[in-house]
Order: sequence, then structure tokens, then C-alpha cells
Amino acid sequence: MAVIFPAAPPTTLPGPVLKTFQALKRLPDGWMVWHHLAPWEPKTPDFLLLTPDRQALLLKVCQAAAEQVQPAAQLLLLGSTRLPLGQAEEAVLVAFLDKHGIDREKCSSALLFPNIPNRSLGRARPASSPSSLLWLGQEMLQMDVQAWQAAFHRVALCPPELEHLRAAFSPEAVVPADFSARAADPRRLEAGLTDFILDYNQEAALKTDLDLPQVGQGLARDFRTSVINGVAGSGKTLILLYRLRLLHGLYPSKRFLVLTHNRPLIRDLQDRYRRLTDSQPKNIEWATFFGWCRRHWPQEQPWVRPLSIKAREKLLEQVWEGYFKDSPVTLNMLASEVDWIKDQVEFSRQIYLSAERRGRGFRLTQEQRTRMADAIGRYQELLKERAVLDWGDVPRRIWSFIQSGRLQPPTYDVVLVDEAQFFSPLWFEVIRRMVRPESGHLFAAADPSQGFLRRGGSWKTLGLDVRGRTHRLERSYRTTREILSFAALFYRQRIPQEDAEEETLAPDLVNLPGGAFPELIPLRAAQEEIARATNEIAVLVERGMPPDHLLALHTDWQGVKALIQAICKRLGAGAAADPKERQPGGYVRVTTLNAGTGLEAPVVFLLGLNRLFEAERSLRISDEEREALILDNTRKLYMATTRAGQRLVITYVGALPEDFLRLLGTLKASSG
Repeated sequence: MAVIFPAAPPTTLPGPVLKTFQALKRLPDGWMVWHHLAPWEPKTPDFLLLTPDRQALLLKVCQAAAEQVQPAAQLLLLGSTRLPLGQAEEAVLVAFLDKHGIDREKCSSALLFPNIPNRSLGRARPASSPSSLLWLGQEMLQMDVQAWQAAFHRVALCPPELEHLRAAFSPEAVVPADFSARAADPRRLEAGLTDFILDYNQEAALKTDLDLPQVGQGLARDFRTSVINGVAGSGKTLILLYRLRLLHGLYPSKRFLVLTHNRPLIRDLQDRYRRLTDSQPKNIEWATFFGWCRRHWPQEQPWVRPLSIKAREKLLEQVWEGYFKDSPVTLNMLASEVDWIKDQVEFSRQIYLSAERRGRGFRLTQEQRTRMADAIGRYQELLKERAVLDWGDVPRRIWSFIQSGRLQPPTYDVVLVDEAQFFSPLWFEVIRRMVRPESGHLFAAADPSQGFLRRGGSWKTLGLDVRGRTHRLERSYRTTREILSFAALFYRQRIPQEDAEEETLAPDLVNLPGGAFPELIPLRAAQEEIARATNEIAVLVERGMPPDHLLALHTDWQGVKALIQAICKRLGAGAAADPKERQPGGYVRVTTLNAGTGLEAPVVFLLGLNRLFEAERSLRISDEEREALILDNTRKLYMATTRAGQRLVITYVGALPEDFLRLLGTLKASSG
């Protein structure tokens, strides 16, 4: 059976086009078929066919009925204003070929008449019809592969020619060059190709399950769910954006919501969609999950801004000293346990005491768990006494408002979640109430290697049945072989296979372009680190690199602030900013490691990593907490290193970690 994009026909297809779709799908293995989808370019052939030998055919379906067959001369004699049979469709094909400069000697073209037999077509075809354009009658829908092969020119397209043809026929799969951090391929530039196009796996993920029915269909769990599990740089975010554009074009009156977990990413997504479509439709809502909660907080309920990071740490430390100062349980373990239990749908002392803690990273004895339950209860009492919220209380409050009927959340026809690995079970339970029952659709993109579904878990633990609805993308297009090899080996070296989640993907390293090895710069002091990074960034900008091609990630917000100030002092006011506080634009982006997920740049700087490794070596933490910290840090660093498209620079205060030195030695030895 042929591979066809999309795999299932849209329900809105006219009958003749649907019959053609089903017939083309029966072509044998090795054949590929594309059905035109982009509603913003209606005057286009209906199908593009590709043989296993890369011979191409453009096909336009004529929906005329058999009784409409009349010779052109007869129409003229009768004074009819109707165009001769096939003339409008021929004009579409000819205009398409001319507009995109497609060589007629290499790419065949044909009209197909599913309702008209061959014997009727001969007398109806105008003399002016181009001889290079085939007319195929309804018998073609029942013909074998040899008959279809006879319609093709015996010319195989070279890869650039095929890419050009695909881009012309499927503009919904074209990726502008400025949307990608990858280096330009000289061979593509020589062929006149500056933009990119999604690969076959990416396009299949983009075009799966596009129908939005008007009425319910008794679907399991009330709505449909589609998931992309992909390695860093595999195009998950692009597919999400392009799926949004395609669905909005097909269903302009539907309501859409795009969710992610941090402000820099949601701003970047919205900016890229605006540049892609030159529009900002009012029926598309963009928000971080917490931003959505704040936006839809019931008006009659007072909003209290949650505690700052520093105030939260101080309050947790007070609780820790009262319950765990004389025990192996550390402050970080208490904070992690508070976050974890608040992420669950059900939250109570009884539930906590019996909850399955698999994947938590550290064990608790029954006595320690009882004490932990008391400590969490005391922490909640202190929050209540001070009339403040923990950030984890925000979705809990929203959930209680929904359950009690104080909040009827708006419903959306499509909800798209990017970086879903950072969403908790409770968040997804709230999201369930946002998706229109029975006819709605949830689309989620995740990279399991970055810490699947917050603090351990799987799609199954969320109650989402994604069997048969998951696409796995293992090829990265963002970065180089050297950078991704460094990230993947670092990940595998520090996380035993048995501790990795079952959904974790191994990236395909074979087909990546080569590049520079990650650069490690040892330094003596934090001030020197800021100065060195500032100098490196300034030199690149002064040599002509666009500032927004540079991204700096620091492990803490104080370092972010110091680096922004230093760059602005060197390059001028506004030369650098935190994308959490500013819309995307022509400046150097500097933000925290945690806020960097989903962002990318040709050149990435990582700073402050010594703090992560020093925390791992602390004598004040237990072995179990150390293991959990190593797991968390490894995921963070995997994410951070894979933000880079062409060059990765890591500054490090103090002696370089053996992990990094050993990895670089291994990579250089294997390349050499």
C-alpha cells in the first residue's frame, strides 16, 4: 500500500476526489502520494504522485459528471457560457507549473475524470489542450500499477528537484530558513534552496487526524489525543505550529488554545506563528499553563500572587527545621515532595501516606513518610496564616473551582501542548476540561529525555490512551553530530538504562551534519565567567552575527541579571534581555536554564554549571538525594546543550568535571 499524506482522507472531500484518494492509496509499497491540503492556496493540483524511482506526476481531478460531456465546438454553437470540459482544471495545472518553474519534461501532469469514461473524453477534449498534459478517464481508478507507471515520464528527479516540487505542492510543510538554528547546507544553496521542508516522518505527524467533526462520535475519554515523542531538535515545536496553521486554515471558525510551561517559549511560538501567517487570529489563545489559570481565575475569588522563590525557600526551611533537622531528609527533599504531591490530582494526608512513590528518586521509611505528611500539612497551614499561595496551589485552586462549579472553563476545539514533559497529572486533568467533549482534539509534543511528565511518569499515568496515536521522531535537524553526540553520551553516562523512562528516545546520530566540538572554557571566578561570556558574545555581534542568533543560559537568575547588564554595558542599552520580560526581537537572549526549554539558537552559551556539580558533591545530602539530583541535573543539561544549532560554549568556574573531559576525549577520539 502506498504511503499517502494525510493517511486518512478529510471528510469534506468531494466525491470524485475521495474516490481518487482511495484508488491512489491502493498503489503498492514504495509509492508515495500527497493530497493537497493548504486552504490558503486553492488553485493547486489535487495530488502529487512519486514512484519508487523518484518519477513524479501532478494530478488534477475534474469533478464533471458524464452528462456534462460536450465538445467545445458544440458549446460555442449553442452559445453556452460554460467552459469546455477540463479547461479550468488545465489552467490550474499550467499556472502551477509556470509559477514554480517546474520542468514539464521531468514532471508529468494529468487530468483525471472519475465520472467520465475514456471513450467520452476524446471527442470532448479541446484542440488547444496541451499535448504534454494527459487526460485519464474513470477506468484509471481500477487500473493496476503498470497503467499508472505509463503516465510518468521516465526521468528520476534528483533530491533538490524533488524537494522543490514538494515545497511547491505542500507549502504547509515548508520551514523558512530563519525558523531554524541549523547551518545552511552548501549543496542546497547551490541548488537555490534556502528554506527547508519537513521530512516524511514529520509530515506524517503534521497531517495525522486532521478532522474536527461537528458532532460527537462517542470517542474514548471524550476527546481524541495525538502525541509526538521526539528527540531535541526533531521539529516537535514546528509540527505543532504548522498543525495549528493547517487546522486554522481548514476550520477558521473553531477555537484553539496553545499551552506551554514558560513565558519565553509561548512568546516565541506566538511570534513565529505571526511571521508564518502574517496574522494574529482572535480565536487562537496563547498562554503558559499558569498564565491561563490566572487569566481565567474567577472574578469573585481574590487573586494572591504566589510566593517568590526566595520567600518559598525561607518558609520551607522553617518547616524543615521543625521536622527534619535531625534526620537524613534534606530541605531539597522536602521541597521536591511538596511539589510532587501538589502535582497529583488527589491531595490529602491519607492519599499521600498510601501513594505509590515510584520514580521519586529517593526512598522514605514509613516513619519518615508520616513525618513528611505532618511537615506538608504544617507548610500549608503557614501559607494559609500568611494568606499566600505556593505556585503549586494555583492549579489546585483552579481544579477546586472547576469541581465546585465556581468556574466553567472555556472549551476549545483544539488544545496544543508544547514541552508536555513538564506538565503534571493535575495540569492535564484541568486540560481535559478545556477540550470540547467528543468532538475536540488534544495534541501534545514531548521530549522524554528532558524529564518526562515532571518527576517521573508516563502518558499512561495520566490516563491518556495514546496507543496508535503516537509519532516517534528520532532524527534531529537543529544541531550537529558533535553537539548531539556530546549531549546523548553525557545523558547515557550519568543515567543508568534501568532508570530511564520507557518513552525515552535515542537520537539518530548517523545523518547529522558535522561541526565544531563543544567548547569548554575553565575559569577561576564567577565574575570572570560573566566577563568572558560577555566578551565572546560581543565579538560575535561586532563581527556581524545577528544578536538573536545568540542564546545564553545561566543556572540562576542572579547570573542572568549580571550577564544582561554586562552585555548592555558593552554593546549598548537593550542589546540583551531576558525573553521572559520582552517580546522576541533583535537582542541577545539571556535567561535561566529552567526557562530555556523550547528555545534554540545557532550559538548557545552555558554558564554557572559549577553550581550544579558542586551541589551533587555536597556532603550534606544523602546518597539517594544525590542520585535524584544527578538525574534532574542531567536532564537539564541535556536540554540546554541541545538548544545549540551550530556552536556550543560552556564556561566553568573551577576544575572542569571529569564527565565533560572524558566525553570530549571520547568524541574526539572517535572522530579522529
